[in-house]
Amino acid sequence: MSVIQRERLDAQLHGGAVGWEESVAATRANFVKLMSALPVPEDIGVQDASLGGRPALRVAPAAAARPGILLYLHGGSHVVGSPRTALGLTGSLVVRTGIPSVSLDYRLAPEHPFPADVEDVVAAYRELLEQGHAPESIAFAGDSAGGGLTITGALAARDAGLPMPAALVAFSPGVDATRSGESMRTKADADPLLTRASIDHLSNLYVVDQDRRNPLLSPAVTADLSGLPPILVQVGTNELLLDDARRLALRASDAEVDVILDITARVPHVFQSFTHALDEAGEALDRAALFLRQRIRG
Repeated sequence: MSVIQRERLDAQLHGGAVGWEESVAATRANFVKLMSALPVPEDIGVQDASLGGRPALRVAPAAAARPGILLYLHGGSHVVGSPRTALGLTGSLVVRTGIPSVSLDYRLAPEHPFPADVEDVVAAYRELLEQGHAPESIAFAGDSAGGGLTITGALAARDAGLPMPAALVAFSPGVDATRSGESMRTKADADPLLTRASIDHLSNLYVVDQDRRNPLLSPAVTADLSGLPPILVQVGTNELLLDDARRLALRASDAEVDVILDITARVPHVFQSFTHALDEAGEALDRAALFLRQRIRG
């Protein structure tokens, strides 16, 4: 275990979170600055695209691609971020799996609060099916808010009568808008990136006056997860959202869904982004790639 790497990264990240007290425009700009410092694989091709009526990025491996497609959903608390800010993670999965990806630029709050982004995921998935992609050739993957959207998008697609994709991969997912997990309190000092104040502020912009127990806002608390495809959830023990992941995995297993809960000690939120600084980041991505290759069928 890279104890020194973990301690060094933790020290670098403390105090570097995107501020919640700023305007939405400033918060978005600061998030772009934060994410632009993270590595992006060189051996990928990136093209502008559209899917489900929304802009998107197509990310393909430089080498010959394997069959299948990844629908990637970026993080950013449903308020900030874009396919460009998530390009490091998207590209890392594409390189490791050999499977091309479409990264969706779903609508953001406060301009478009819940459930606009969930609707965008369903529309994007529906278009992939209409293009002739078999459901068993498609997987959803995402980080943070996008990790939550892998679950809620699949739930909304299921409820709309669409066939399920092959698999779901959720990195540090936000899946409890009620914020009732114990780790919201117990990890307050350990999480170097997220604070309860920042989470609540951005969440209020997204949820507005909706019931926070809505299954599409808090699937770890209230959703019936039956019928979902196999799920891989990865999370770190230094995260405020640790119990989001734990309770999601337990709820999935109770619903007879295949689920892997992959916890790495003493790493921050979406630690898979830090491949340049943390051995465990690349190792976790390798495990996620194996999970996807084993389940996606061309």
